[in-house]
Amino acid sequence: MKNSKLDANIEFLYKGIITLDDPEDCKNFFEDLCTVSELQEMSRRIKAARMLSDGYVYSEIAAQTGLSTATISRVNHCIKYGNGGYSKVLENIKLQEKKNK
Repeated sequence: MKNSKLDANIEFLYKGIITLDDPEDCKNFFEDLCTVSELQEMSRRIKAARMLSDGYVYSEIAAQTGLSTATISRVNHCIKYGNGGYSKVLENIKLQEKKNK
Protein backbone atom coordinates (compact mmCIF):
# COMPACT_ATOMS: atom_id res chain seq x y z
CA MET A 1 0.00 0.00 0.00
CA LYS A 2 1.42 3.37 -1.02
CA ASN A 3 1.44 6.42 1.18
CA SER A 4 0.60 9.36 -1.12
CA LYS A 5 2.15 11.93 1.24
CA LEU A 6 5.39 9.94 1.37
CA ASP A 7 5.29 9.50 -2.41
CA ALA A 8 4.83 13.26 -2.83
CA ASN A 9 7.79 13.90 -0.53
CA ILE A 10 9.97 11.48 -2.50
CA GLU A 11 8.90 13.08 -5.77
CA PHE A 12 9.80 16.49 -4.31
CA LEU A 13 13.24 15.13 -3.39
CA TYR A 14 13.77 13.82 -6.93
CA LYS A 15 12.69 17.16 -8.41
CA GLY A 16 15.17 18.92 -6.17
CA ILE A 17 18.03 16.62 -7.13
CA ILE A 18 17.54 17.07 -10.86
CA THR A 19 17.80 20.84 -10.48
CA LEU A 20 21.45 20.43 -9.44
CA ASP A 21 23.62 20.71 -12.53
CA ASP A 22 26.77 21.91 -10.80
CA PRO A 23 28.92 19.29 -9.00
CA GLU A 24 29.64 21.66 -6.11
CA ASP A 25 25.92 22.37 -5.60
CA CYS A 26 25.25 18.61 -5.70
CA LYS A 27 28.00 17.96 -3.13
CA ASN A 28 26.68 20.70 -0.85
CA PHE A 29 23.10 19.44 -1.08
CA PHE A 30 23.99 15.82 -0.29
CA GLU A 31 26.28 16.83 2.56
CA ASP A 32 23.39 18.82 4.05
CA LEU A 33 20.85 16.08 3.38
CA CYS A 34 22.77 12.97 4.45
CA THR A 35 24.97 11.86 7.29
CA VAL A 36 28.57 10.94 6.53
CA SER A 37 27.65 7.28 7.01
CA GLU A 38 24.77 7.52 4.53
CA LEU A 39 27.00 9.17 1.92
CA GLN A 40 29.70 6.55 2.44
CA GLU A 41 27.17 3.73 2.05
CA MET A 42 25.75 5.17 -1.16
CA SER A 43 29.22 5.75 -2.57
CA ARG A 44 30.22 2.17 -1.77
CA ARG A 45 27.13 0.90 -3.58
CA ILE A 46 27.80 2.89 -6.75
CA LYS A 47 31.43 1.75 -6.64
CA ALA A 48 30.20 -1.84 -6.34
CA ALA A 49 27.90 -1.30 -9.32
CA ARG A 50 30.81 0.00 -11.36
CA MET A 51 33.00 -2.91 -10.31
CA LEU A 52 30.26 -5.41 -11.16
CA SER A 53 29.88 -3.86 -14.60
CA ASP A 54 33.66 -4.12 -15.02
CA GLY A 55 33.55 -7.85 -14.24
CA TYR A 56 34.89 -7.95 -10.68
CA VAL A 57 33.81 -10.82 -8.44
CA TYR A 58 32.01 -10.35 -5.14
CA SER A 59 35.07 -11.09 -2.99
CA GLU A 60 37.11 -8.39 -4.75
CA ILE A 61 34.28 -5.89 -4.43
CA ALA A 62 33.79 -6.70 -0.75
CA ALA A 63 37.51 -6.27 -0.09
CA GLN A 64 37.66 -2.90 -1.87
CA THR A 65 34.38 -1.43 -0.66
CA GLY A 66 33.75 -3.01 2.74
CA LEU A 67 30.26 -4.00 1.62
CA SER A 68 28.78 -7.34 2.62
CA THR A 69 28.25 -9.88 -0.12
CA ALA A 70 24.51 -9.60 0.61
CA THR A 71 24.59 -5.89 -0.25
CA ILE A 72 26.70 -6.55 -3.35
CA SER A 73 24.17 -9.17 -4.37
CA ARG A 74 21.37 -6.65 -3.95
CA VAL A 75 23.23 -4.12 -6.09
CA ASN A 76 23.78 -6.81 -8.72
CA HIS A 77 20.11 -7.75 -8.62
CA CYS A 78 19.16 -4.09 -9.14
CA ILE A 79 21.55 -3.81 -12.08
CA LYS A 80 20.05 -6.89 -13.72
CA TYR A 81 16.38 -6.62 -12.79
CA GLY A 82 15.85 -3.13 -11.39
CA ASN A 83 14.71 0.09 -12.99
CA GLY A 84 17.97 0.80 -14.83
CA GLY A 85 19.13 3.49 -12.44
CA TYR A 86 22.61 2.14 -11.82
CA SER A 87 23.14 1.43 -15.51
CA LYS A 88 22.03 4.93 -16.53
CA VAL A 89 24.27 6.62 -13.98
CA LEU A 90 27.27 4.45 -14.89
CA GLU A 91 26.68 5.13 -18.59
CA ASN A 92 26.46 8.88 -17.93
CA ILE A 93 29.66 8.82 -15.87
CA LYS A 94 31.54 6.98 -18.63
CA LEU A 95 30.29 9.49 -21.21
CA GLN A 96 31.31 12.39 -18.99
CA GLU A 97 34.76 10.88 -18.39
CA LYS A 98 35.30 10.43 -22.16
CA LYS A 99 34.13 13.99 -22.76
CA ASN A 100 36.60 15.34 -20.17
CA LYS A 101 39.61 13.53 -21.67
